[in-house]
Amino acid sequence: MATEATFTVASGVFPLGTVFEQLPGVTVELERIVPGTDVVIPYFWVRGTSTDDILAAFSDDPGVKDIRLVDSVEDEYLMRVEWMTEYTGILATLAELEIPLVEATGTNEQWTFEIRGDDREDIAEFQRRCRERGIPITLTKLQELQPVEPGAESSLTSAQKEALSLAYERGYFESPRGVTMEELGSELGISQQAVSSRLRRGINRVLKRTLSASQSES
Repeated sequence: MATEATFTVASGVFPLGTVFEQLPGVTVELERIVPGTDVVIPYFWVRGTSTDDILAAFSDDPGVKDIRLVDSVEDEYLMRVEWMTEYTGILATLAELEIPLVEATGTNEQWTFEIRGDDREDIAEFQRRCRERGIPITLTKLQELQPVEPGAESSLTSAQKEALSLAYERGYFESPRGVTMEELGSELGISQQAVSSRLRRGINRVLKRTLSASQSES
């Protein structure tokens, strides 16, 4: 059965983590990965700094071939960076095993990755290869995906559904709010930034599916 796993690594282990040395207050969230024959190109959102700062911070990374601004929404910036696969142990390993990366968020403290394998053996093989390559990952969560009824929630990842459900139950969407994002993160065992990412992505997926269904019926 399809299985999702969450693991963490120290911020400096992942190439994009070098930015935290100069800008410790930023949050980096991978949007999608485009693998190539000799490069891996991730698109990612950056929060908590200006584009000038982020470009300057990444220019010192020896693995970066190119970085550019793709888009911006208020104080969030969508970036595109290209570097050689030899600097991307985690992503290269996922690409080799054809294991999807569901979500990845980095802060000055650590990176949190969520991946999805066809079964537990895929996750175990990923862990084994990381150990062989000296990549110090820490598994924090492992769960099999459960079938859900057709509807908006079926487009959610299990992590997004968990975060949205808890936020709803604790009154996060009420006014005034019954719980803070920091408290939700403590209960879920993840950072405040990761909670924000899961809620935003989850709400976006629910709205997209609901609005698409409404347009189809009209």
